[in-house]
Amino acid sequence: MHKKQAAVPVVTVWSDPDAVRPVDAPAVGDRADLASWISGMTREENIALCDEKRVQTQVLFGDELFVDSVHGHWAKIVVPAQASAKDTRGYPGWVPIGQLADGTPRSSESREKVMVQSKQATFFNGQKDQIFDLSFATFLPLVDEGEEEIKADSPVGEGFVRRKDVIFPNRHPSGNGKDVVRNAERFLGLTYLWGGMSAYGYDCSGFSYSMLRAAGYTIPRDAADQSRNGKAIAPKEMMPGDLLFFAYEEGKGAVHHVGICAGGGEMIHSPTPGKKISLTVIRGTIFEKELCAVRRYWKEG
Repeated sequence: MHKKQAAVPVVTVWSDPDAVRPVDAPAVGDRADLASWISGMTREENIALCDEKRVQTQVLFGDELFVDSVHGHWAKIVVPAQASAKDTRGYPGWVPIGQLADGTPRSSESREKVMVQSKQATFFNGQKDQIFDLSFATFLPLVDEGEEEIKADSPVGEGFVRRKDVIFPNRHPSGNGKDVVRNAERFLGLTYLWGGMSAYGYDCSGFSYSMLRAAGYTIPRDAADQSRNGKAIAPKEMMPGDLLFFAYEEGKGAVHHVGICAGGGEMIHSPTPGKKISLTVIRGTIFEKELCAVRRYWKEG
């Protein structure tokens, strides 16, 4: 098993290489282009990613993966930072080998990390040429900082990001529930993407995972796994930032959805393929009947 890093802004993890369709070509090239991929899909093709279980998850630039084996242009991998019942080592799947770089150097492991806090942030080289755009919640090792920009290490070498586009998580306490909601609200109107883990599109559990990650908390990847961890909260005591879980058979069956409590009887969530991230009132809806668990991962600062 070999350690690698995501070397493009967003690596999409597929169920198997045969799951890739012609329309998915922009997502699997050596310079993955998520914006072109998503805009190039019809609504039906986007929904089919879910219905046909083509995609597993996604990995952001610089995040680690472990490669089990290589088959042609594809690597069978697990993602250690995304805990899953599917594999005790991390979330499993397949990725194009051309989107990976060698693992994190030890010199970078000890460095302070910066996190992209803008929805997207340009990563550029020393000549100020744009390399590509990074997604919200991308973490990079800090090399140097100036008033206008920071210098960061990365799988493709050192580069620069505008200082206004990043935060320094180690210099502040982890976020609380309201911080989770404030970040989540920034993505209202973003189209759902099955397996999505980036500012280009989230699925329901990818959204909750990413908003908690941005606040300083690592949680399991999928809704069912998320519902079995964290601190159990009575529904009457839910607070903004808590995760709300919904199950079939009016809450007695399998967990199928997760949202983020926004307060005021509402939740913010990425509902389902073909829909957009939205604020939804819980009372008087199917969600009130299906609510099966409330979990808290955030802590007071």
